Amino acid sequence: MMHWHIVCDFDGTITRTDVIDNVLQRFADPSWESIEQEWLDGHIGSRECLSRQLALVKATPSELLGYFDSVEIDPDFPDFVDHVTGLGASIEVVSDGIEQGIARILARNYVSLLPILANRLRQVDHNSWRIDFPYASDACRAASGNCKCKSTPRGKRVLVIGDGQSDMCVASTADFVFAKDRLAEYCERNEIPYARFDTFAELPALMAQLPNGSANANTFSLENSAEPQELFHHV
Repeated sequence: MMHWHIVCDFDGTITRTDVIDNVLQRFADPSWESIEQEWLDGHIGSRECLSRQLALVKATPSELLGYFDSVEIDPDFPDFVDHVTGLGASIEVVSDGIEQGIARILARNYVSLLPILANRLRQVDHNSWRIDFPYASDACRAASGNCKCKSTPRGKRVLVIGDGQSDMCVASTADFVFAKDRLAEYCERNEIPYARFDTFAELPALMAQLPNGSANANTFSLENSAEPQELFHHV
């Protein structure tokens, strides 16, 4: 696995829920939902969407931290991190979410050494906020707050792990994808090589079937309890 670099999403992938959506549901004016729909419909990028939505949040720092401390992650994620780093793969948490929340949630679950590339929340006054985008790119086709395609080093195969819209652009250029929910549907529609998963407990077995080299590989097959599936295509 030393030839692989893993780009792992956070909201809905490592966590069971979408952290930003929950922040908005708890602390923002309800008009955040119409902004969300503009983004889902493709009229705006996530950078504009998040800027407008986070400006609607009214919460003190203690209220936000209290919410972050209630967020649960997939309990098998810490063991997965140990597994892949032990194999020599590199892994980053790359998210269009909030860096401070991600760091706090992971540290509470004893995952504190992973690089985190995410947007940064800035306090405007005692209960108002704005969001900064240190990893944005004007060339980003999806106009994302965090251009995940920037986290794809040359000389390594790229494995994307994700669940939703913010992962679709980088999934299109990755060598392979582990996907759930909307990302799995996107990969299926666009014939992107992927394997569907539900929890991180499934991933070590899937990773064992990835090619262990820097050259292109042929089709790989995966057996499951039902029938053989050709899930590893043109990796």
